[in-house]
Amino acid sequence: MSFLGGSKLNAKPAAKDPVEFKAILYDSTRCVGCQSCEFSCAEAHGLPEPEDYLEVGKVRKTNENCRTVVNAYETSKGEVYVKRQCMHCNQPACASACLTQAMHKTEEGPVIWRGDKCMGCRYCMVSCPFDVPKFEYHSANPKINKCTMCFERLQEGKLPACVENCPAEALVFGTRRELIAEARRRIAENPDVYYDHIYGETEAGGTSFLYLSPVPFEELGFNTKVQNSSYPELTKGFLYSVPSIFVLWPMILLGIQDATKKLNHKKTDDHE
Repeated sequence: MSFLGGSKLNAKPAAKDPVEFKAILYDSTRCVGCQSCEFSCAEAHGLPEPEDYLEVGKVRKTNENCRTVVNAYETSKGEVYVKRQCMHCNQPACASACLTQAMHKTEEGPVIWRGDKCMGCRYCMVSCPFDVPKFEYHSANPKINKCTMCFERLQEGKLPACVENCPAEALVFGTRRELIAEARRRIAENPDVYYDHIYGETEAGGTSFLYLSPVPFEELGFNTKVQNSSYPELTKGFLYSVPSIFVLWPMILLGIQDATKKLNHKKTDDHE
């Protein structure tokens, strides 16, 4: 079991830590491509069982039925596996674009979707620089689906399902600060093993899902052109220059949403 600065990595989360974001460090040099993270995620969230094979050159993406995927890449250092899911940005573009605050950055770090507030505009999907939120187009009661870092499990004092069930310890849970320190330690102690960069430390203003790799990240299909400043910073000045829209428009939309729900309930009652 790993230790860092007196803190045990992968220890169960504290009951409440409003100061530091929780995060996950994924070390692709340790991943064996077993897909245990995929199967444990599906089981924990009642999702369909994922495909149980990997194929170099076949890049799978997350979808409304799959919150995380593992892909295999042929690189300059041989075959490397990569897990993909929501990045849980420090200042998420999806939450900033959400007019009703259905997409929400929690104090603990995970970015979650709150169905009771969603109006179905799907701005979160358009705004995400990592193409993460997915909409259930074929459902009669559609939802936005994405990784939540197992927020409900964290509240119960448990680890995220993928971290808990990774046999190779490629996934480590902790505070963002200690995981960045751990990643830097690994790079410094093994410069021949790791590419000298932590993906997610600065990308999109920083994320709570961090990556280590043996090769440059573009070899693993990562978007290396993501800006380092957060995407909400691009629009903040405009939003605050029109305070009436910034304050009143979400309230108007919430009112419309609530009225629509009541109307639908009334129609249902009339047909019964």
